Amino acid sequence: MNPGASLARLRERRPLVHQITNYVVMNETANATLALGALPVMAHAREEVEEMAALAGALVLNIGTLSPAWVDAMIAAGRSANAHGVPVVLDPVGAGATRYRTDTALRILDEVEVTVLRGNAGEVATLVGVDAEVRGVESIGAGGDAAVLARRAAAELKVVASVTGPVDHVSDGSRAAAIANGHPLLAAVTGTGCMSSALTGCFLAVSETAFDGAAEALVAFGVAGEDAAAVARGPGSFHVALYDALAALDPATLGERAKLA
Repeated sequence: MNPGASLARLRERRPLVHQITNYVVMNETANATLALGALPVMAHAREEVEEMAALAGALVLNIGTLSPAWVDAMIAAGRSANAHGVPVVLDPVGAGATRYRTDTALRILDEVEVTVLRGNAGEVATLVGVDAEVRGVESIGAGGDAAVLARRAAAELKVVASVTGPVDHVSDGSRAAAIANGHPLLAAVTGTGCMSSALTGCFLAVSETAFDGAAEALVAFGVAGEDAAAVARGPGSFHVALYDALAALDPATLGERAKLA
């Protein structure tokens, strides 16, 4: 795993990251993708998603603001990505809050070969049948240890599980990583979880393995959060500084700053 080398490749190759995401964060995830060095496209029309997914370096599916037409588009895009060897990230926003969200996330996992499942503990716990409390789109609590949850989700769902929180945990069922980079202000801005999913797509497009890409993305986002917090006066200025920090990430020092276990 080498987050600095992956970031350097990302900025050299500038992969296209196709994101079918929610209205709340569309601008944020597009800007975060650009700031990091990749190219976003936010296409969601059923008539073009298959073609767009086939052209992308990665596909990110985010169920934050659901509608039946968007779910159909996500399934179509996911199948096209699978057919063309394009990695797929699923962000099951709010799974556990309503039956529709939970069922949609499970349907995507069933009908699409998802590469990385990136969610908070409550969302991921819900998808493997562990007791959890999800209020709206926020995880209030989940039973068990997050590291164990990541391993279980990876093994049962056949994905790389990326469970984010105060300490992030990534597992492919055999390997595991804990990432302690980040800052509490990341929880004070809408859409930072969705940004981490978008950045996961960016790194998947260039990393050696899906496990590496999922962990490297969280290192990069956490380090950017630390840098943004150092100059921020509160959530508003932090939001702006986060884009600047992503753009200013140094591939030469990123690995040294990783708080990995």
